[in-house]
Amino acid sequence: MFILTYSSILLYDIINLTSITKSIGLYNGLLFCKNYTLVFTFFIFLLTIIILTLTSFYSKKNWSNKTASFYSTILNKKREYNPLDTINKTAEQFKIIEYPLILLFILIGGVFLMSSGDLVSIFLSIELQSYGLYLLCSIYRNSELATNAGLTYFLLGGLSSCIILLGQSLLYVNSGNTNLDGIYIINNIFTNNMINLDITDNIHTTLKVTLDQYYIQLSLVILSIGFLFKISAAPFHFWSPDVYDAIPTIVTTFVAIIAKITIFIFLFELVYYTGFSSYSWKLNLLISSLLSLIIGSVLGLTQFRIKRLFAYSTISHIGFILLALSINSVESIQAFYFYIIQYSVTNLNAFLILITIGYSFITLRKAENDKDSQYKPNYFMSQIDTLSPVQFINQLKGFFYINPILAISLTVTIYSFVGIPPLVGFFAKQMILSAALDNGYIFMTLIAILTSVIGGVYYLAIIKELFFEKNSYEALNNLELKAGNSSVVNTNNIFLSSSLTSSISILTFIILWFIFIPKEILNLTLILSLS
Repeated sequence: MFILTYSSILLYDIINLTSITKSIGLYNGLLFCKNYTLVFTFFIFLLTIIILTLTSFYSKKNWSNKTASFYSTILNKKREYNPLDTINKTAEQFKIIEYPLILLFILIGGVFLMSSGDLVSIFLSIELQSYGLYLLCSIYRNSELATNAGLTYFLLGGLSSCIILLGQSLLYVNSGNTNLDGIYIINNIFTNNMINLDITDNIHTTLKVTLDQYYIQLSLVILSIGFLFKISAAPFHFWSPDVYDAIPTIVTTFVAIIAKITIFIFLFELVYYTGFSSYSWKLNLLISSLLSLIIGSVLGLTQFRIKRLFAYSTISHIGFILLALSINSVESIQAFYFYIIQYSVTNLNAFLILITIGYSFITLRKAENDKDSQYKPNYFMSQIDTLSPVQFINQLKGFFYINPILAISLTVTIYSFVGIPPLVGFFAKQMILSAALDNGYIFMTLIAILTSVIGGVYYLAIIKELFFEKNSYEALNNLELKAGNSSVVNTNNIFLSSSLTSSISILTFIILWFIFIPKEILNLTLILSLS
Protein backbone atom coordinates (compact mmCIF):
# COMPACT_ATOMS: atom_id res chain seq x y z
CA MET A 1 0.00 0.00 0.00
CA PHE A 2 2.92 2.34 0.72
CA ILE A 3 4.48 1.57 -2.67
CA LEU A 4 1.18 2.22 -4.47
CA THR A 5 0.61 5.46 -2.56
CA TYR A 6 4.09 6.73 -3.41
CA SER A 7 3.65 5.70 -7.07
CA SER A 8 0.29 7.51 -7.18
CA ILE A 9 1.93 10.71 -5.89
CA LEU A 10 4.61 10.46 -8.58
CA LEU A 11 1.96 9.90 -11.25
CA TYR A 12 -0.06 12.86 -10.04
CA ASP A 13 3.02 15.07 -10.53
CA ILE A 14 3.66 13.65 -14.02
CA ILE A 15 0.13 14.02 -15.43
CA ASN A 16 -0.12 17.24 -17.44
CA LEU A 17 -3.52 17.69 -19.03
CA THR A 18 -2.55 21.01 -20.62
CA SER A 19 -0.33 19.30 -23.20
CA ILE A 20 -3.09 17.00 -24.38
CA THR A 21 -1.54 15.96 -27.70
CA LYS A 22 1.92 14.98 -26.47
CA SER A 23 3.09 11.44 -25.75
CA ILE A 24 6.44 9.83 -25.07
CA GLY A 25 7.70 6.63 -26.69
CA LEU A 26 9.83 4.31 -24.58
CA TYR A 27 12.20 1.44 -25.47
CA ASN A 28 12.13 2.05 -29.22
CA GLY A 29 8.35 2.09 -29.44
CA LEU A 30 7.58 -0.95 -27.26
CA LEU A 31 5.77 1.28 -24.78
CA PHE A 32 4.37 4.80 -24.89
CA CYS A 33 3.25 7.28 -22.27
CA LYS A 34 0.02 9.24 -22.91
CA ASN A 35 -2.27 11.21 -20.67
CA TYR A 36 -5.12 8.70 -20.62
CA THR A 37 -2.77 5.82 -19.75
CA LEU A 38 -1.32 7.86 -16.89
CA VAL A 39 -4.77 8.81 -15.58
CA PHE A 40 -6.02 5.22 -15.59
CA THR A 41 -2.77 3.94 -14.08
CA PHE A 42 -3.34 6.42 -11.26
CA PHE A 43 -6.95 5.21 -11.00
CA ILE A 44 -6.14 1.48 -10.74
CA PHE A 45 -3.46 2.25 -8.14
CA LEU A 46 -6.08 3.97 -5.97
CA LEU A 47 -8.54 1.09 -6.43
CA THR A 48 -5.88 -1.46 -5.49
CA ILE A 49 -5.03 0.47 -2.32
CA ILE A 50 -8.69 0.21 -1.27
CA ILE A 51 -8.82 -3.49 -2.18
CA LEU A 52 -5.69 -4.14 -0.12
CA THR A 53 -7.40 -2.71 2.97
CA LEU A 54 -9.44 -5.93 2.99
CA THR A 55 -6.37 -7.98 3.82
CA SER A 56 -4.07 -5.43 5.46
CA PHE A 57 -6.04 -4.84 8.67
CA TYR A 58 -8.08 -6.90 11.07
CA SER A 59 -11.69 -6.87 10.00
CA LYS A 60 -13.16 -6.71 13.52
CA LYS A 61 -12.37 -4.87 16.74
CA ASN A 62 -13.36 -5.54 20.33
CA TRP A 63 -13.64 -2.85 22.97
CA SER A 64 -12.47 -4.04 26.39
CA ASN A 65 -12.26 -2.28 29.73
CA LYS A 66 -9.09 -4.19 30.55
CA THR A 67 -5.95 -2.35 29.48
CA ALA A 68 -2.36 -3.48 29.41
CA SER A 69 -0.29 -1.23 31.70
CA PHE A 70 3.42 -0.57 31.28
CA TYR A 71 4.26 -2.62 34.37
CA SER A 72 2.11 -5.59 33.49
CA THR A 73 3.33 -5.92 29.92
CA ILE A 74 7.00 -4.91 30.03
CA LEU A 75 8.28 -5.55 33.56
CA ASN A 76 6.07 -8.41 34.59
CA LYS A 77 5.81 -11.72 32.79
CA LYS A 78 2.29 -12.26 34.09
CA ARG A 79 0.06 -10.04 31.97
CA GLU A 80 -3.39 -9.00 33.01
CA TYR A 81 -4.63 -8.63 29.43
CA ASN A 82 -5.09 -11.76 27.36
CA PRO A 83 -5.27 -11.66 23.53
CA LEU A 84 -8.73 -12.13 22.04
CA ASP A 85 -8.02 -15.44 20.36
CA THR A 86 -11.53 -15.95 19.04
CA ILE A 87 -12.26 -12.46 17.77
CA ASN A 88 -8.90 -11.46 16.31
CA LYS A 89 -8.09 -14.89 15.01
CA THR A 90 -5.56 -14.52 12.19
CA ALA A 91 -7.58 -15.24 9.08
CA GLU A 92 -6.27 -17.20 6.13
CA GLN A 93 -5.23 -14.19 4.05
CA PHE A 94 -2.63 -13.09 6.62
CA LYS A 95 -0.80 -16.39 6.24
CA ILE A 96 -0.32 -16.06 2.45
CA ILE A 97 2.65 -13.74 2.13
CA GLU A 98 2.71 -13.98 -1.69
CA TYR A 99 -0.66 -12.22 -2.03
CA PRO A 100 0.58 -8.60 -2.32
CA LEU A 101 3.51 -9.69 -4.52
CA ILE A 102 1.13 -11.35 -6.99
CA LEU A 103 -0.99 -8.18 -7.02
CA LEU A 104 2.14 -6.18 -7.82
CA PHE A 105 2.93 -8.35 -10.87
CA ILE A 106 -0.67 -8.12 -12.09
CA LEU A 107 -0.52 -4.33 -11.80
CA ILE A 108 2.80 -4.18 -13.67
CA GLY A 109 1.32 -6.30 -16.47
CA GLY A 110 -1.79 -4.12 -16.58
CA VAL A 111 0.17 -0.86 -16.72
CA PHE A 112 2.40 -2.24 -19.50
CA LEU A 113 -0.68 -3.42 -21.43
CA MET A 114 -2.30 0.03 -21.32
CA SER A 115 0.98 1.56 -22.54
CA SER A 116 1.88 -1.06 -25.15
CA GLY A 117 2.88 0.15 -28.60
CA ASP A 118 4.05 -3.13 -30.11
CA LEU A 119 2.57 -6.59 -30.65
CA VAL A 120 5.42 -8.17 -28.66
CA SER A 121 4.88 -5.99 -25.59
CA ILE A 122 1.10 -6.53 -25.85
CA PHE A 123 1.46 -10.31 -25.59
CA LEU A 124 4.07 -10.20 -22.83
CA SER A 125 1.95 -7.74 -20.82
CA ILE A 126 -1.30 -9.67 -21.12
CA GLU A 127 0.48 -12.90 -20.13
CA LEU A 128 2.14 -11.27 -17.12
CA GLN A 129 -1.24 -10.01 -15.97
CA SER A 130 -3.02 -13.30 -16.73
CA TYR A 131 -0.50 -15.54 -14.93
CA GLY A 132 -0.91 -13.44 -11.82
CA LEU A 133 -4.70 -13.74 -12.04
CA TYR A 134 -4.48 -17.54 -12.40
CA LEU A 135 -2.35 -17.72 -9.25
CA LEU A 136 -4.59 -15.30 -7.40
CA CYS A 137 -7.73 -17.34 -8.11
CA SER A 138 -6.17 -20.52 -6.68
CA ILE A 139 -4.14 -18.90 -3.90
CA TYR A 140 -6.34 -20.46 -1.20
CA ARG A 141 -4.83 -23.89 -1.68
CA ASN A 142 -6.94 -25.63 0.97
CA SER A 143 -10.16 -24.72 -0.84
CA GLU A 144 -11.19 -27.27 -3.44
CA LEU A 145 -13.61 -24.83 -5.09
CA ALA A 146 -11.02 -22.05 -5.38
CA THR A 147 -8.42 -24.43 -6.85
CA ASN A 148 -10.98 -25.74 -9.33
CA ALA A 149 -11.89 -22.17 -10.34
CA GLY A 150 -8.23 -21.22 -10.76
CA LEU A 151 -7.64 -24.27 -12.99
CA THR A 152 -10.73 -23.46 -15.08
CA TYR A 153 -9.58 -19.86 -15.47
CA PHE A 154 -6.08 -21.04 -16.40
CA LEU A 155 -7.23 -23.45 -19.12
CA LEU A 156 -9.69 -21.05 -20.74
CA GLY A 157 -7.29 -18.12 -20.31
CA GLY A 158 -4.64 -20.17 -22.12
CA LEU A 159 -7.10 -20.73 -24.96
CA SER A 160 -7.79 -16.98 -25.24
CA SER A 161 -4.03 -16.29 -25.22
CA CYS A 162 -3.66 -18.66 -28.19
CA ILE A 163 -6.38 -16.72 -30.05
CA ILE A 164 -4.61 -13.42 -29.27
CA LEU A 165 -1.29 -14.87 -30.51
CA LEU A 166 -2.96 -16.09 -33.72
CA GLY A 167 -4.41 -12.61 -34.36
CA GLN A 168 -1.04 -10.98 -33.75
CA SER A 169 0.70 -13.45 -36.08
CA LEU A 170 -1.77 -12.69 -38.88
CA LEU A 171 -1.31 -8.94 -38.27
CA TYR A 172 2.46 -9.34 -38.61
CA VAL A 173 2.16 -11.48 -41.75
CA ASN A 174 -0.17 -9.00 -43.47
CA SER A 175 1.49 -5.76 -42.38
CA GLY A 176 5.16 -6.70 -42.18
CA ASN A 177 5.88 -5.12 -38.79
CA THR A 178 4.96 -5.48 -35.14
CA ASN A 179 4.77 -1.81 -34.22
CA LEU A 180 1.20 -0.57 -33.75
CA ASP A 181 1.97 2.82 -35.32
CA GLY A 182 3.11 1.07 -38.49
CA ILE A 183 -0.02 -1.09 -38.55
CA TYR A 184 -2.21 1.99 -38.12
CA ILE A 185 -0.45 3.74 -41.01
CA ILE A 186 -0.73 0.72 -43.32
CA ASN A 187 -4.41 0.28 -42.45
CA ASN A 188 -4.98 3.99 -43.17
CA ILE A 189 -3.19 3.77 -46.54
CA PHE A 190 -5.34 0.79 -47.56
CA THR A 191 -8.49 2.62 -46.51
CA ASN A 192 -7.56 5.77 -48.48
CA ASN A 193 -6.70 3.70 -51.53
CA MET A 194 -10.09 2.02 -51.30
CA ILE A 195 -11.76 5.43 -51.22
CA ASN A 196 -9.66 7.09 -53.94
CA LEU A 197 -9.59 4.25 -56.51
CA ASP A 198 -11.38 5.20 -59.72
CA ILE A 199 -13.38 2.87 -61.92
CA THR A 200 -10.68 3.14 -64.60
CA ASP A 201 -7.97 1.84 -62.25
CA ASN A 202 -6.49 -1.59 -62.73
CA ILE A 203 -8.93 -4.25 -61.46
CA HIS A 204 -6.02 -6.34 -60.15
CA THR A 205 -4.79 -3.38 -58.02
CA THR A 206 -8.29 -2.81 -56.69
CA LEU A 207 -8.66 -6.48 -55.76
CA LYS A 208 -5.22 -6.59 -54.09
CA VAL A 209 -5.92 -3.51 -51.93
CA THR A 210 -9.32 -4.95 -51.03
CA LEU A 211 -7.82 -8.28 -49.96
CA ASP A 212 -5.00 -6.66 -47.97
CA GLN A 213 -7.48 -4.47 -46.15
CA TYR A 214 -9.75 -7.49 -45.57
CA TYR A 215 -6.88 -9.58 -44.14
CA ILE A 216 -5.84 -6.89 -41.67
CA GLN A 217 -9.43 -6.40 -40.54
CA LEU A 218 -9.85 -10.18 -40.10
CA SER A 219 -6.66 -10.28 -38.02
CA LEU A 220 -8.05 -7.54 -35.78
CA VAL A 221 -11.32 -9.49 -35.39
CA ILE A 222 -9.42 -12.58 -34.19
CA LEU A 223 -7.30 -10.43 -31.85
CA SER A 224 -10.41 -8.80 -30.39
CA ILE A 225 -12.07 -12.20 -29.77
CA GLY A 226 -9.14 -13.15 -27.54
CA PHE A 227 -9.49 -9.96 -25.52
CA LEU A 228 -13.29 -10.29 -25.30
CA PHE A 229 -12.63 -13.74 -23.81
CA LYS A 230 -10.40 -12.14 -21.17
CA ILE A 231 -13.04 -9.60 -20.10
CA SER A 232 -15.85 -12.24 -20.16
CA ALA A 233 -17.97 -10.45 -22.76
CA ALA A 234 -20.74 -12.54 -24.33
CA PRO A 235 -20.66 -15.00 -26.06
CA PHE A 236 -17.33 -15.78 -24.33
CA HIS A 237 -18.73 -15.27 -20.83
CA PHE A 238 -19.43 -18.84 -19.71
CA TRP A 239 -16.38 -19.17 -17.43
CA SER A 240 -17.03 -15.94 -15.54
CA PRO A 241 -19.96 -16.86 -13.19
CA ASP A 242 -18.34 -20.15 -12.14
CA VAL A 243 -14.97 -18.54 -11.39
CA TYR A 244 -16.46 -15.53 -9.57
CA ASP A 245 -18.60 -17.76 -7.38
CA ALA A 246 -15.93 -20.29 -6.43
CA ILE A 247 -13.02 -18.02 -5.51
CA PRO A 248 -13.04 -16.04 -2.22
CA THR A 249 -14.83 -12.69 -2.37
CA ILE A 250 -11.63 -10.74 -1.65
CA VAL A 251 -10.04 -12.21 -4.80
CA THR A 252 -13.24 -11.71 -6.81
CA THR A 253 -13.09 -8.00 -5.96
CA PHE A 254 -9.71 -7.65 -7.67
CA VAL A 255 -10.37 -9.99 -10.62
CA ALA A 256 -13.72 -8.38 -11.48
CA ILE A 257 -12.41 -4.80 -11.62
CA ILE A 258 -8.70 -4.25 -12.27
CA ALA A 259 -8.19 -6.84 -15.02
CA LYS A 260 -11.03 -5.42 -17.11
CA ILE A 261 -9.97 -1.75 -16.90
CA THR A 262 -6.56 -2.40 -18.45
CA ILE A 263 -7.94 -4.43 -21.38
CA PHE A 264 -10.66 -1.86 -22.11
CA ILE A 265 -8.10 0.96 -22.27
CA PHE A 266 -5.97 -1.06 -24.69
CA LEU A 267 -8.99 -1.97 -26.85
CA PHE A 268 -10.00 1.69 -26.97
CA GLU A 269 -6.76 2.71 -28.65
CA LEU A 270 -6.99 -0.19 -31.09
CA VAL A 271 -10.55 0.78 -32.06
CA TYR A 272 -9.75 4.49 -32.33
CA TYR A 273 -6.93 4.04 -34.84
CA THR A 274 -8.27 1.15 -36.94
CA GLY A 275 -12.08 1.18 -36.67
CA PHE A 276 -12.89 3.70 -39.41
CA SER A 277 -12.70 1.72 -42.66
CA SER A 278 -15.49 0.28 -44.78
CA TYR A 279 -14.56 -3.23 -43.56
CA SER A 280 -14.55 -2.10 -39.95
CA TRP A 281 -13.80 -4.85 -37.43
CA LYS A 282 -15.63 -2.92 -34.69
CA LEU A 283 -18.85 -4.62 -35.84
CA ASN A 284 -17.45 -7.55 -33.85
CA LEU A 285 -17.61 -5.42 -30.68
CA LEU A 286 -21.14 -4.26 -31.50
CA ILE A 287 -22.40 -7.86 -31.78
CA SER A 288 -20.68 -8.75 -28.51
CA SER A 289 -22.27 -5.68 -26.89
CA LEU A 290 -25.74 -6.78 -28.02
CA LEU A 291 -25.26 -10.34 -26.70
CA SER A 292 -23.75 -9.11 -23.43
CA LEU A 293 -26.71 -6.81 -22.76
CA ILE A 294 -29.24 -9.59 -23.39
CA ILE A 295 -27.43 -12.50 -21.70
CA GLY A 296 -26.29 -10.47 -18.67
CA SER A 297 -29.83 -9.25 -17.99
CA VAL A 298 -31.90 -12.36 -18.79
CA LEU A 299 -29.71 -15.05 -17.20
CA GLY A 300 -29.31 -12.94 -14.08
CA LEU A 301 -33.01 -13.39 -13.34
CA THR A 302 -32.53 -17.07 -12.43
CA GLN A 303 -29.60 -16.62 -10.01
CA PHE A 304 -29.86 -17.20 -6.26
CA ARG A 305 -26.14 -17.03 -5.47
CA ILE A 306 -25.11 -13.43 -5.04
CA LYS A 307 -21.65 -13.54 -6.65
CA ARG A 308 -23.04 -15.28 -9.74
CA LEU A 309 -25.61 -12.48 -9.85
CA PHE A 310 -22.80 -9.90 -9.74
CA ALA A 311 -21.01 -11.81 -12.53
CA TYR A 312 -24.02 -11.52 -14.85
CA SER A 313 -24.40 -7.90 -13.78
CA THR A 314 -20.80 -7.31 -14.88
CA ILE A 315 -21.52 -8.92 -18.26
CA SER A 316 -24.49 -6.57 -18.73
CA HIS A 317 -22.38 -3.51 -17.90
CA ILE A 318 -19.64 -4.72 -20.26
CA GLY A 319 -22.33 -4.52 -22.98
CA PHE A 320 -22.74 -0.78 -22.27
CA ILE A 321 -18.97 -0.19 -22.33
CA LEU A 322 -18.58 -2.08 -25.63
CA LEU A 323 -21.43 -0.04 -27.11
CA ALA A 324 -19.57 3.17 -26.27
CA LEU A 325 -16.37 1.63 -27.65
CA SER A 326 -18.06 0.77 -30.97
CA ILE A 327 -19.44 4.26 -31.68
CA ASN A 328 -16.06 6.05 -31.68
CA SER A 329 -17.06 9.72 -31.43
CA VAL A 330 -15.93 12.39 -28.96
CA GLU A 331 -19.14 12.06 -26.95
CA SER A 332 -18.92 8.26 -26.85
CA ILE A 333 -15.25 8.35 -25.82
CA GLN A 334 -16.14 10.63 -22.90
CA ALA A 335 -19.02 8.29 -21.99
CA PHE A 336 -16.63 5.31 -22.26
CA TYR A 337 -14.12 6.86 -19.82
CA PHE A 338 -16.84 8.01 -17.43
CA TYR A 339 -18.62 4.62 -17.41
CA ILE A 340 -15.41 2.74 -16.61
CA ILE A 341 -14.61 5.09 -13.70
CA GLN A 342 -18.08 5.08 -12.15
CA TYR A 343 -18.66 1.33 -12.63
CA SER A 344 -15.31 0.44 -11.06
CA VAL A 345 -16.09 2.57 -8.00
CA THR A 346 -19.65 1.21 -7.69
CA ASN A 347 -18.60 -2.42 -8.20
CA LEU A 348 -15.81 -2.08 -5.65
CA ASN A 349 -18.24 -0.64 -3.13
CA ALA A 350 -20.68 -3.53 -3.71
CA PHE A 351 -18.00 -6.14 -3.01
CA LEU A 352 -16.70 -4.23 0.02
CA ILE A 353 -20.20 -4.12 1.50
CA LEU A 354 -20.70 -7.82 0.76
CA ILE A 355 -17.49 -8.74 2.60
CA THR A 356 -18.33 -6.41 5.49
CA ILE A 357 -21.79 -7.95 5.86
CA GLY A 358 -20.07 -11.33 6.12
CA TYR A 359 -17.82 -10.04 8.90
CA SER A 360 -20.83 -8.65 10.76
CA PHE A 361 -22.29 -12.16 10.91
CA ILE A 362 -19.64 -13.33 13.39
CA THR A 363 -21.82 -12.36 16.33
CA LEU A 364 -24.90 -14.04 14.81
CA ARG A 365 -26.07 -17.52 13.98
CA LYS A 366 -29.09 -19.06 12.35
CA ALA A 367 -31.91 -19.57 14.82
CA GLU A 368 -32.48 -23.14 15.93
CA ASN A 369 -36.09 -23.05 14.77
CA ASP A 370 -35.10 -21.98 11.24
CA LYS A 371 -36.07 -24.73 8.81
CA ASP A 372 -33.87 -23.56 5.94
CA SER A 373 -31.94 -26.66 4.90
CA GLN A 374 -29.15 -24.70 3.19
CA TYR A 375 -27.57 -23.59 6.45
CA LYS A 376 -26.37 -25.11 9.65
CA PRO A 377 -26.81 -23.25 12.96
CA ASN A 378 -23.12 -22.32 13.10
CA TYR A 379 -22.80 -21.76 9.35
CA PHE A 380 -21.29 -18.28 9.56
CA MET A 381 -18.74 -19.19 12.20
CA SER A 382 -17.47 -22.09 10.07
CA GLN A 383 -17.34 -19.98 6.88
CA ILE A 384 -15.63 -16.89 8.30
CA ASP A 385 -12.10 -18.05 7.41
CA THR A 386 -12.90 -18.56 3.72
CA LEU A 387 -13.86 -14.87 3.50
CA SER A 388 -16.99 -15.77 1.50
CA PRO A 389 -19.59 -15.97 4.26
CA VAL A 390 -22.32 -14.37 2.11
CA GLN A 391 -23.06 -16.76 -0.73
CA PHE A 392 -26.84 -16.76 -1.16
CA ILE A 393 -29.15 -13.81 -1.72
CA ASN A 394 -31.53 -14.97 1.01
CA GLN A 395 -28.74 -14.71 3.58
CA LEU A 396 -29.36 -10.95 3.36
CA LYS A 397 -32.94 -11.49 4.51
CA GLY A 398 -33.93 -8.74 6.93
CA PHE A 399 -30.37 -7.40 7.23
CA PHE A 400 -31.73 -3.85 7.51
CA TYR A 401 -32.89 -4.70 11.05
CA ILE A 402 -29.38 -5.91 11.96
CA ASN A 403 -27.26 -3.10 10.48
CA PRO A 404 -29.32 -0.30 8.85
CA ILE A 405 -26.31 1.76 7.69
CA LEU A 406 -24.74 -1.11 5.72
CA ALA A 407 -28.12 -2.03 4.23
CA ILE A 408 -28.73 1.55 3.06
CA SER A 409 -25.20 1.74 1.59
CA LEU A 410 -25.84 -1.48 -0.37
CA THR A 411 -29.17 -0.07 -1.55
CA VAL A 412 -27.51 3.11 -2.87
CA THR A 413 -24.93 0.99 -4.72
CA ILE A 414 -27.57 -1.29 -6.26
CA TYR A 415 -29.70 1.69 -7.34
CA SER A 416 -26.61 3.06 -9.09
CA PHE A 417 -26.24 -0.29 -10.91
CA VAL A 418 -29.85 -0.03 -12.06
CA GLY A 419 -29.35 3.57 -13.23
CA ILE A 420 -31.80 5.41 -10.99
CA PRO A 421 -31.31 9.21 -10.89
CA PRO A 422 -29.65 11.17 -9.39
CA LEU A 423 -26.99 8.51 -8.72
CA VAL A 424 -23.81 8.34 -10.77
CA GLY A 425 -24.88 5.16 -12.64
CA PHE A 426 -27.80 7.01 -14.24
CA PHE A 427 -25.57 9.68 -15.80
CA ALA A 428 -23.15 7.05 -17.15
CA LYS A 429 -25.93 5.15 -18.94
CA GLN A 430 -27.54 8.39 -20.13
CA MET A 431 -24.25 9.54 -21.72
CA ILE A 432 -23.79 6.27 -23.61
CA LEU A 433 -27.40 6.13 -24.81
CA SER A 434 -27.21 9.78 -25.91
CA ALA A 435 -24.03 9.09 -27.91
CA ALA A 436 -25.64 6.00 -29.48
CA LEU A 437 -28.74 7.96 -30.54
CA ASP A 438 -26.66 10.80 -31.99
CA ASN A 439 -24.80 8.31 -34.19
CA GLY A 440 -27.88 6.42 -35.38
CA TYR A 441 -27.68 3.32 -33.18
CA ILE A 442 -31.42 3.35 -32.46
CA PHE A 443 -31.87 -0.43 -32.22
CA MET A 444 -28.96 -0.81 -29.79
CA THR A 445 -30.35 2.03 -27.68
CA LEU A 446 -33.74 0.32 -27.42
CA ILE A 447 -32.10 -2.99 -26.46
CA ALA A 448 -29.96 -1.24 -23.82
CA ILE A 449 -33.00 0.45 -22.28
CA LEU A 450 -35.06 -2.77 -22.23
CA THR A 451 -32.24 -4.84 -20.72
CA SER A 452 -31.69 -2.17 -18.05
CA VAL A 453 -35.34 -2.53 -17.05
CA ILE A 454 -35.07 -6.34 -17.00
CA GLY A 455 -31.84 -6.16 -14.98
CA GLY A 456 -33.59 -3.92 -12.46
CA VAL A 457 -35.81 -6.89 -11.53
CA TYR A 458 -33.02 -9.01 -10.01
CA TYR A 459 -31.42 -5.95 -8.41
CA LEU A 460 -34.69 -5.02 -6.71
CA ALA A 461 -35.03 -8.62 -5.48
CA ILE A 462 -31.98 -7.93 -3.29
CA ILE A 463 -33.66 -4.76 -1.96
CA LYS A 464 -36.77 -6.82 -1.16
CA GLU A 465 -34.69 -9.31 0.86
CA LEU A 466 -32.92 -6.51 2.73
CA PHE A 467 -35.94 -4.48 3.80
CA PHE A 468 -39.17 -6.46 3.47
CA GLU A 469 -38.25 -9.91 4.80
CA LYS A 470 -37.86 -10.98 8.41
CA ASN A 471 -34.47 -12.36 9.39
CA SER A 472 -33.99 -15.56 11.33
CA TYR A 473 -30.72 -14.77 13.12
CA GLU A 474 -30.04 -14.71 16.82
CA ALA A 475 -27.11 -13.21 18.71
CA LEU A 476 -24.51 -15.56 20.11
CA ASN A 477 -24.36 -15.83 23.88
CA ASN A 478 -21.45 -14.13 25.59
CA LEU A 479 -20.29 -17.44 27.01
CA GLU A 480 -19.54 -18.78 23.52
CA LEU A 481 -16.77 -16.26 22.81
CA LYS A 482 -13.97 -16.44 25.35
CA ALA A 483 -10.81 -14.39 25.41
CA GLY A 484 -7.94 -16.33 26.91
CA ASN A 485 -8.67 -17.90 30.25
CA SER A 486 -9.71 -14.96 32.37
CA SER A 487 -12.46 -12.96 30.66
CA VAL A 488 -15.54 -13.30 28.51
CA VAL A 489 -15.98 -11.18 25.39
CA ASN A 490 -19.20 -9.23 25.21
CA THR A 491 -20.53 -9.62 21.67
CA ASN A 492 -22.10 -6.19 21.90
CA ASN A 493 -18.59 -4.70 22.00
CA ILE A 494 -17.45 -6.22 18.70
CA PHE A 495 -17.26 -3.62 15.93
CA LEU A 496 -16.21 -3.53 12.31
CA SER A 497 -12.77 -2.16 11.55
CA SER A 498 -12.47 1.46 10.46
CA SER A 499 -10.53 0.35 7.36
CA LEU A 500 -13.74 -1.20 6.04
CA THR A 501 -16.23 1.39 7.26
CA SER A 502 -14.19 4.39 6.04
CA SER A 503 -13.78 2.93 2.54
CA ILE A 504 -17.49 2.12 2.25
CA SER A 505 -18.47 5.58 3.52
CA ILE A 506 -16.26 7.42 1.01
CA LEU A 507 -17.32 5.29 -1.98
CA THR A 508 -21.02 5.55 -1.09
CA PHE A 509 -20.63 9.30 -0.70
CA ILE A 510 -19.12 9.53 -4.20
CA ILE A 511 -22.01 7.53 -5.70
CA LEU A 512 -24.67 9.47 -3.80
CA TRP A 513 -23.36 13.02 -4.15
CA PHE A 514 -22.04 12.98 -7.71
CA ILE A 515 -24.84 15.29 -8.85
CA PHE A 516 -23.46 18.01 -6.53
CA ILE A 517 -19.80 17.57 -7.53
CA PRO A 518 -19.86 16.54 -11.22
CA LYS A 519 -17.48 19.15 -12.58
CA GLU A 520 -14.10 17.54 -11.85
CA ILE A 521 -14.71 14.07 -13.25
CA LEU A 522 -16.71 15.31 -16.27
CA ASN A 523 -13.99 17.85 -17.14
CA LEU A 524 -11.34 15.14 -16.79
CA THR A 525 -13.15 12.73 -19.12
CA LEU A 526 -13.88 15.52 -21.62
CA ILE A 527 -10.23 16.58 -21.78
CA LEU A 528 -9.13 12.95 -22.22
CA SER A 529 -11.68 12.38 -25.00
CA LEU A 530 -10.63 15.58 -26.81
CA SER A 531 -6.99 14.53 -26.65
